[in-house]
Amino acid sequence: MFVFLIRSVNNFLMTGPKAYLIYSSSVAAGAQSGIEECKFQFAWDRWNCPERALQLSSHGGLRSGKESIDYSSWDPFTTANRETAFVHAISSAGVMYTLTRNCSLGDFDNCGCDDSRNGQLGGQGWLWGGCSDNVGFGEAISKQFVDALETGQDARAAMNLHNNEAGRKAVKGTMKRTCKCHGVSGSCTTQTCWLQLPEFREVGTYLKEKYHKALKVDLLQGAGNSAASRGAIAETFSSISKKELVHLEDSPDYCLENKTLGLLGTEGRECLKRGKALSRWEKRSCRRLCGDCGLAVEERRAEMVSSCNCKFHWCCAVRCEQCRKRVTKYFCVRKEKRERSGGGRATRKLKRKP
Repeated sequence: MFVFLIRSVNNFLMTGPKAYLIYSSSVAAGAQSGIEECKFQFAWDRWNCPERALQLSSHGGLRSGKESIDYSSWDPFTTANRETAFVHAISSAGVMYTLTRNCSLGDFDNCGCDDSRNGQLGGQGWLWGGCSDNVGFGEAISKQFVDALETGQDARAAMNLHNNEAGRKAVKGTMKRTCKCHGVSGSCTTQTCWLQLPEFREVGTYLKEKYHKALKVDLLQGAGNSAASRGAIAETFSSISKKELVHLEDSPDYCLENKTLGLLGTEGRECLKRGKALSRWEKRSCRRLCGDCGLAVEERRAEMVSSCNCKFHWCCAVRCEQCRKRVTKYFCVRKEKRERSGGGRATRKLKRKP
């Protein structure tokens, strides 16, 4: 078990197993929320945050009782690519976000509102006040847990630590200012303002944009066996903004199946062609997953059966009708397979559980 030394913003000293027990469930939940957000953000990308991304490349674990996030062996396909960078950042952000939120909810005795700036002038016409979410607390505890997993001094460890910090910066950078007006007869002569956490989705979207702009660092991954190389690594990473994601290697071709690297390819993936309020990633999904990967789009029609028109009957049962609805879905298939199927249309019957 790790030996933790944690000093809260209230200067409350906590060490060892006690700190682990108090915060570990929040840490595990935060790491899991990061992975779920990763799956959402990359749902329509060639790399879609597969199950192997549940593990970070480090040498320990974050566990809480039966809950655990195993961080013992993840190298997305043994490379230090931009996907690795995103997983570290979003997981670190998830841990910090959850600790901060749980602090605000009163889950920890040694943590409360951040009122360190209350009464100070924040800007024209407003003062700091109220109960700001204590991101300083979340940042400090998450750094102790997550960064402690990196024990190496090579370029890969430096990359992971940098991306962990970028995740924490993303939480702080997306905080929202909320204000309350003060004045006679409902006027807004002055305002009192405080900072609140955004929805975690905003943090994920912010980091997805950083992912697309991730910087490649030209260093040998194995560098770090001497004081000189460690100095060069530290100097290189210190020159890059902590808000940016960094990677050491290019990503593999996610279009293709590669069993050696554990890649499934995009054949068989579903894409979207029609629908209301599609995101830009959903609108591009068939082109990116199928067309750009040399695959055809196959249309499959299905009949879905689900419960509907449910009514409560005294006493005490709910009776529903069975409704049928025809839906059309689209999948990436090899062109020769689509030609053999005679145009790419198939009909299936799906049953949805009530």
